Amino acid sequence: MKPNTLMADEMTLTNMPPILLDEHAIAKLLPKLNIKAELTALFRALGEGDAVQPAQTVTDFPTGAGDFITYMGAIKSAGVFGAKLSPYIVTDAKPIITAWTTLMSMQTGQPLVWCDAAALTTERTAGTTALAVDLLAPRSVRRLAIIGSGPVAQAHLRHVATLRNWDQIAVYSPNLTLERATQWQNFDHRIRIAATSSDCLDASDVVMLCTSSGTPVIDPADTKKPSLFTSISTNAPNAHEVPPAFLTMSQVYCDYLATTAQSAAEMRLAEQNHGWNADQIIGDLAGIVCGSCAQPSADKPVYFRSIGLGLEDIAMAYGIWKLAQSNDEWKTT
Repeated sequence: MKPNTLMADEMTLTNMPPILLDEHAIAKLLPKLNIKAELTALFRALGEGDAVQPAQTVTDFPTGAGDFITYMGAIKSAGVFGAKLSPYIVTDAKPIITAWTTLMSMQTGQPLVWCDAAALTTERTAGTTALAVDLLAPRSVRRLAIIGSGPVAQAHLRHVATLRNWDQIAVYSPNLTLERATQWQNFDHRIRIAATSSDCLDASDVVMLCTSSGTPVIDPADTKKPSLFTSISTNAPNAHEVPPAFLTMSQVYCDYLATTAQSAAEMRLAEQNHGWNADQIIGDLAGIVCGSCAQPSADKPVYFRSIGLGLEDIAMAYGIWKLAQSNDEWKTT
């Protein structure tokens, strides 16, 4: 049997009082978490029918006071289920946006952990993209392009930096400050700050889009070659980082076949305006990990779209909870 990082220990899920992990606890534990292993095991479980991923839901607060999104999931092999709650709270000033994940035992029905999910969300987003890059990009790729410069973009670079022998890493952001540009260049000697998005993409093998833009941020043709493009985008209405027509000329993959096409704006717009159909999605991460879908060919661009899954949040919370259980500072008895 393949090793499964998510495999539950029946004793650890029984009669354990719940623990609370705030942002400071998460910051201490997160560097020890093997995110790639946890996510790989998760998508294998999903592909083998051992995990359930419902669609996310949005609940509006009364009187226009905001809303909250619920990301849910259950993983039988880990013996856990739970949800991430992410509220958007309207205030007289800047809105309040937080995220917390609750994890519960499928054996006892009791809560295991309640953890701040802000950093976990950033890392699972980047980790999912990195897993897609590792599974879809040829081993020979050498040139990486990143559009975006904020914390999510930085997390993406951390996760993919060692996946391939990159000769060059180009970064472009239209509002990149000198201070942030210096931070990027201090992170890795291979980083080059590009003057334009076209310059950033030129001859790149892999292009990671890490923005919150509501409109396309690149022209995919600027790579001048078939390349792998990854996108995360945002929950803003009809937000998309690539031109919808690009899907008609790409080999399209996603994080989860059952829900991505309904959530990703460029997919909806490609169906409405360009004759593309969601049936043309070749596969998702579960299918790639389990080997049940085709690998891309080298003669056409590849597009991978991630919308973020509750199961990813559950897997991250479970991994953090396991680390906390092995640490005396948070261990419960």
